[in-house]
Amino acid sequence: MKRTLYAFSLFCALVLTGCKNQLDIQGETSLPELEGRTLYLRVYENGDLQAIDSASITHGKFHFTGNATDSTVMAFLFLEEQSLMPVVIDENPLTITLNENEHKVVGSALNDTLRAFIQRKTELDMQLAELPRRESRMILEGYDHHEILMQLNQEAAALTAQEDELVTRFIKDNMDNALAPGVFMIVTSGLPYPMLNPQIEELEALGSPRFLNDAYVKDFLKMAHDNMEKLKDQ
Repeated sequence: MKRTLYAFSLFCALVLTGCKNQLDIQGETSLPELEGRTLYLRVYENGDLQAIDSASITHGKFHFTGNATDSTVMAFLFLEEQSLMPVVIDENPLTITLNENEHKVVGSALNDTLRAFIQRKTELDMQLAELPRRESRMILEGYDHHEILMQLNQEAAALTAQEDELVTRFIKDNMDNALAPGVFMIVTSGLPYPMLNPQIEELEALGSPRFLNDAYVKDFLKMAHDNMEKLKDQ
């Protein structure tokens, strides 16, 4: 009888473990051009982004139901080979919406925090992108070009400083969850190659053990230090 109870308990534990690691991400899109195309969830493994699940879009709906990772991680949603958005995967069921003017994930606090950060960073990026158009308009309106450049360069420096502060503060505040390494990956992927700059050096110096031991962060920092040493030897 005891062996039977033990076997039943073990079976229940295995079932519960399997359920915990099962993806439950529902999605919808109002974009007809996405019908029949394939979406992928990718996470950083073995030095690259690897697909952990895929889903086809049928009648504007899709559903990821594959095996999740063992811990909370930031994944990236791809439309075939085009990166669309980051998604924090944890034990919560999630809903992804892909519309013309908005890509969003709802269902967990970490995704809510990430969405607020992305919205603020996008606002700053849009203000920076507007500066060249403002320069053209001001030239047409007859303003002195030297004065235009002085004003817009000051605004660009201020916006860049705000964005750097936003990213640095966000990563510092989320060192012990999946957001910090995920956002670190997003911002460093725009660099031409792994390198060190004052912002990255500050994050490395203040990094928590969890942040510094993240696979991507560890790989990036090692390559960045190696590249800096190579530059010194040239």
